Amino acid sequence: MAKQLNLLGNGQIIPTALHTEMERSYLEYAMSVIVGRALPDVRDGLKPVHRRILYAMHELGLTPDRPYRKCARVVGDVLGKYHPHGDQSVYDALVRMVQSFSTRYPLLAGHGNFGSVDNDPPAAMRYTETRLAAIAHEGMLSEIDGATVDFSSNFDNSQQEPVVLPVQLPILLLNGCGGIAVGMATNVPPHNLGEVVDGLIALIDKPDLSDEKLWNLIPGPDFPTGGEIVETKGITEAYSMGRGSIKLRGIAKVEKLILRQKKRRKERTAIIVTELPYQVNKAAWIEKVADLVNDGRLEGISDIRDESDRTGMRVVIELKKDVMTQDILQKLYRQTALQHNFGAIMLALVDNTPLQLSLREILNQFLEFRELTLRRQYGQELSDCQQRLHLVAGLLLALDNLDQLVDILRNAPDGSTAKIRMSEDLGVSETQADSILGMPMRRITGLEKEKLAAEQAELQQRIDELETLLGDRHELMKSLKKELRSLKRKYGDERRTRIADRVVLEEAKPQKKGKKKLKKEEQEVTSSPKTLQPSVLKITKEAQATINFTHEGHIYWQNPNDQTPSSWKKGEDFVVRQEIIGDRETIIFITDSGKAYPVAIEEIPHYLENQTQTTIGLLSQAAQRDANKTIEHFFLDPEEKRDLILLTTKGVIKRLAIAELNNLGNRGFVLIKLKEQDHLQYVGFNQEDGEIAIATSTGRILRLPVNEQNIPTMGRNAQGNQGIKLRLEETIVGCANVTDNKNILLVTRLGYSKQFPVNTARLCKRGDLGTYIIPFANKQDYLAGILLAQPESEVILTTNTGKQLVQELEKIEILGKDRKPQKIAKLDAKDAIVNIYLKPAQS
Repeated sequence: MAKQLNLLGNGQIIPTALHTEMERSYLEYAMSVIVGRALPDVRDGLKPVHRRILYAMHELGLTPDRPYRKCARVVGDVLGKYHPHGDQSVYDALVRMVQSFSTRYPLLAGHGNFGSVDNDPPAAMRYTETRLAAIAHEGMLSEIDGATVDFSSNFDNSQQEPVVLPVQLPILLLNGCGGIAVGMATNVPPHNLGEVVDGLIALIDKPDLSDEKLWNLIPGPDFPTGGEIVETKGITEAYSMGRGSIKLRGIAKVEKLILRQKKRRKERTAIIVTELPYQVNKAAWIEKVADLVNDGRLEGISDIRDESDRTGMRVVIELKKDVMTQDILQKLYRQTALQHNFGAIMLALVDNTPLQLSLREILNQFLEFRELTLRRQYGQELSDCQQRLHLVAGLLLALDNLDQLVDILRNAPDGSTAKIRMSEDLGVSETQADSILGMPMRRITGLEKEKLAAEQAELQQRIDELETLLGDRHELMKSLKKELRSLKRKYGDERRTRIADRVVLEEAKPQKKGKKKLKKEEQEVTSSPKTLQPSVLKITKEAQATINFTHEGHIYWQNPNDQTPSSWKKGEDFVVRQEIIGDRETIIFITDSGKAYPVAIEEIPHYLENQTQTTIGLLSQAAQRDANKTIEHFFLDPEEKRDLILLTTKGVIKRLAIAELNNLGNRGFVLIKLKEQDHLQYVGFNQEDGEIAIATSTGRILRLPVNEQNIPTMGRNAQGNQGIKLRLEETIVGCANVTDNKNILLVTRLGYSKQFPVNTARLCKRGDLGTYIIPFANKQDYLAGILLAQPESEVILTTNTGKQLVQELEKIEILGKDRKPQKIAKLDAKDAIVNIYLKPAQS
C-alpha cells in the first residue's frame, strides 16, 4: 500500500480562525486594488495605468514635435513592460486622456476617432494614433531623467518604472479623477489651471492664507464641457471637508426661430442648449426628453433636434405657442440631466494610504512634493556641474602646461604610467588624467582653449546659482513661482464653467450673441445683467395705486392705504422707481430686441405686508410675450410732447415720437430695426431742445442737443443714425438726460468716481467723438455707469460678486475736466462695479 501523505507536516500548520484569515486576505486584496489600480497618487494625480502609459510614450519618443504613432503600439509597450492587464483597459485609459470633453487639459494628442460626447465608441486601437500633448511633455516628463523621482522594478523585474512622475502642476486638481476601489471611491472635479496656479503662489507667499481668500482665487471646479454651477454651498463643503455635492446645470438660451413652411414664414420660440453638465451623454439626454414628451410628462414642446457640428453643441427644443419658457426650463432642470449634482469626493493616496483631503491639503501636498523634486533635480545638476568643472579644470591645466604634458606622454611606456606621471607632475586627479588622455588634438588650438575657459565660467556661475537655490529656501520657492507663472502663460485658458453665485443674476440675462471676445475681467463685468435704472418720471394724476420697481427686477403694486411701498425689502433689494397709476391702465415694456409690449396692471401682483414675498413678480414674467429678451425700459402713458430716445450697443441713435405707440396691440411691434449683433442699450424720454449725454467705456462723453437737425424724428421702421463713433474694443456704457444747471456722475469698474458740471463736456454734433472726461489711474479700468446727479440722493453701487455699496452723493466732490477721479469704494481683488443707481431720499 502506498504510503499516506502527511498533510499536517511536522507541526508547521498554524491554526487560524476563518473570519480572521478572511479579513486579512480581503484587506490585502483591497489595498492592492486601492494602491495598484483605483486611486490616484496625490503627488502626480495619476493612477498607475495612466502613469505607465505616459512613461511608455516618453520612452518611445512620442513628443509633440514627432509624428503620431499607432495606439496599438503604445498599448503593446505598456502591456509588455509595465501593466500586465487587459489591453482594452489600457486603451480605454489612453482614450480618456485624449478626449477634450472628458479631460480638462488632455495629456495626449490624438489622430482619428476617439469617441464623442454622444458616447460614440472610439475606433479600434489599430486605426487611431497618438503622441504626448505639450503640457504632458513639458509639465510632467521633462525632468524624468534627472534623478528627481524614485524608480522601482516592474512586474517581472526586467524594467524600471517611475513610482511617481515629476509633475510641475497639480494634475489631480487640473484634470480631476474618478475611481471606484474596494469600500471607497474618489471623484475629484477638474479645475482651471490659471486659478490653481494663483492659489499655489498665494500659499507659497502666505502659508496661513485664510480659506476664504484661497477660495476666492480658486472659486470652484471648471469642467471641460462648461455649464454653470448653480450654488456654492457644495463647493465650500468639498473644499473644506473633501466631500460635497455640487449642483451643475447646462447652459440654455431662448431664441426666436423663423421657419418657412409652404412659402410662409412662421415664428417659433425655442430653447437652445449649448452646453451640458459634465459627463452627461447628449444623445441619451435628448432621448430622455423625447420620452418625457411622448409620455405626456413634459408638455409644451413641439419638436427637439440636434444641430451640433464642429463649431459646438446646439440642441434645439421648439416650444408651442403661448408656453411659459421659464416653466419648460424648470421642468427640464428637474426631470432631466440638464441639471444634476456632481458628488465631489477628494480622495487620494498619501504615502500609499487613502485619505480624504481638503483643497488646501491637496495644494500643500503638491507643494511639498514639488519642493522635494526640485531639491533632487538641483542637487543632481549641481553634482553634474561640479564633475564637469573638475574635468574642464584638468583640461585647462594640461593646456597651460602643454610642453610638460607632451614630454610626459612621449617618455611614458604606456597609458597607466602616463597617468601616474601626470598625477605626480601636474597634480591632476585620476578622472582628470583620463579626460586629458582622451582629449583630441584639436583641443590644443587657441580657439578650443577659449571655449573651455568660457565653459568653466558658465559652470562656476551655474554652481553658485544652484548652491544658492539649495541653501536658501526663499530663493528655491521664488524659482518655483517663476516656473508656475511660465506654465500658466503657456497653458492657461479662460474658465469654461460659470458660477452663478459670483455674478449677479447672470442667468436672467445670458451673454448676447455676436459679442466680441473679452478679457476674463471684462467677461465677469459685462455678463452681469442690466437691472432697472431709476427714473425721474412722475405722473401726477389722481392716485389709485402705486406701482413699484426694485433694482433686482421685481415689480408689484400697492393701494394708497397700504404700508409705504418703499418699506418692502427682499434681502438687499430696494425700490428704485415708483409710478402713480390710475384704474385700468397698462405699462409698456421695451426689450433689448427693440420691441414694445403692453402689460395690463391686473397682470402685476398686488403686494400686502402679510403676504409672502413669492407674490412679487419678475418683469420677465410680466412680459412673457418676449421672454427670451431682457427688459430695458418700462413706462406708463407719457406726455404727448415727449419723444422716445433709443440708443443701441453699436452707437446707433433714434428719436421716435411717442404718438407712434398709440394703438399698441397685444403682440406689440418693433420700435427700431436692429442690425445683426446689435442690441438696444438705452431707452429714455426727451423733449424738443433738450440734451442727452452718451458715455463710452473709455470715459468719452458725447453731449448732444435733441433737435430736428441733430437727431431727427423718425418712424418705427427706420434704423436710426450713427450717434457716436466707437473705437476698437470700446462700448456704450449708458446715456442720461442733462440740463445746464445739473451735474453728471461717472463711476468706473474699479470704484473711482467723478462728478462734474454738464457744461464741462462740449456740445457736439451727431457722429462726433465727444470729450474725454475721466482719466483712468489703471489701464485695466473703464467706465461702468453714468447718472444725472440728483440732490439729496444716495448712489448704490453693485459689484459682479453681488455686493452693494452705498455712497451719499453730497460726499462726492465736484471736479473739473482735467481733475483725476476720486476713490469712493474699496473693492476686493476680484470685485468690479457693474451697475450704478440713484436711490432717492424719500425711498
